[in-house]
Amino acid sequence: MPQRRLRATFMRGGTSNALVLHRADLPEDQAEWGAIFLAAMGSPDPNGRQLDGMGGGVSSLSKVCVVGPSSRPDADVDYTFAQVSVGTAVVDYSANCGNMSSAIGPFAVDEGLVPAPCGPEAVVRIHNTNTRKIIVARFPVDGGMAAVDGDLVLDGVAGGGAPIRLEFQDPGGARTGHLLPTGNAVDWVDIPGLGTVEISMVDAANPCVYVAAASMGLTGTELPPDMEQDTTLMARLEAIRCHASVAMGLAPSLDAAAGVLSVPKVAMVAAPTDAPTLSSRRLAADDMDILIRMVSIGQPHRAVPLTGALCLAAACRVPGSVAWRLLAAGAHVGKLRIGHPSGVVLVDADVETLPAGGVSVRQAVVYRTARRMFQGEVLYRAPTAMRLAAE
Repeated sequence: MPQRRLRATFMRGGTSNALVLHRADLPEDQAEWGAIFLAAMGSPDPNGRQLDGMGGGVSSLSKVCVVGPSSRPDADVDYTFAQVSVGTAVVDYSANCGNMSSAIGPFAVDEGLVPAPCGPEAVVRIHNTNTRKIIVARFPVDGGMAAVDGDLVLDGVAGGGAPIRLEFQDPGGARTGHLLPTGNAVDWVDIPGLGTVEISMVDAANPCVYVAAASMGLTGTELPPDMEQDTTLMARLEAIRCHASVAMGLAPSLDAAAGVLSVPKVAMVAAPTDAPTLSSRRLAADDMDILIRMVSIGQPHRAVPLTGALCLAAACRVPGSVAWRLLAAGAHVGKLRIGHPSGVVLVDADVETLPAGGVSVRQAVVYRTARRMFQGEVLYRAPTAMRLAAE
């Protein structure tokens, strides 16, 4: 059979890349999307490189975004995020990607899905169907198109770009319905082979579980390649993630939790300290308010997933949480500088103290850049089931 063709745009959003597709070009039944996405991205690939597709061999480069008219009156477009596994035939819709969220507003303007603004700034209200939350994107335009050139530099991305302000509205309880799914700032879980571990489970933008690096016998300065080679550490973090998944009500059992790698994300956090980066630049303790090492889809992340950073910002505002206790002095209010393997990301969480205690997150804000890198058609071989049916 000849290869199939699909209108596509290849974009960078923050520190991620993805194919961005029009909802109108895909089958009406979303159950049919997975086979198309796997074929287009080159998954599953036992070699872990996705050389026969558009994927880049790591979770941050194996993503698909689908954009179309909004199904809600309070949004301009609908956006569905798909995480495509590299080594297995799995497409996961259970979480959003904060980095790729930064590409959706510019895509919507450039593709004519929303009217071009009359002034110098566009405002696009995005309904993320994965979390059923609203994200407001604000960015400059140039000649009716999303601006690209600018001075905002992101650690992990070469060069500067036009700033895109992302406002995640009411991000608490994105999956579980509660900022603190268990109602506690900290919980203790018994992990076979590891003992009793103190963790904080927080659901803001995406559900995450945080553990102090010191409780794992580490400093939090370890770089992703070293973490990846430490199979004992990776197994322990995965065990913590699976136990947290059950405790947060995301999975009914540990076996079920093991089958959904994208949520919750698991991270080690540490107090500010001098730390290396992947570019060999060294961060000083004064450059950050807290340090993080996060695992995403079973792989140590080279930066920090944006939703993980936003969730950490919320966790840092929960008195008594693991993250709250590790914050630098004076950092319990205002913007947060999060140190990660590629540098530092600045985030902000607008929180409200509730009369009964605890906090509610009204809005979480971050700045990103995005760029359209290719547009045309992606060619992919029809999935096996489709080929057999045609024959």
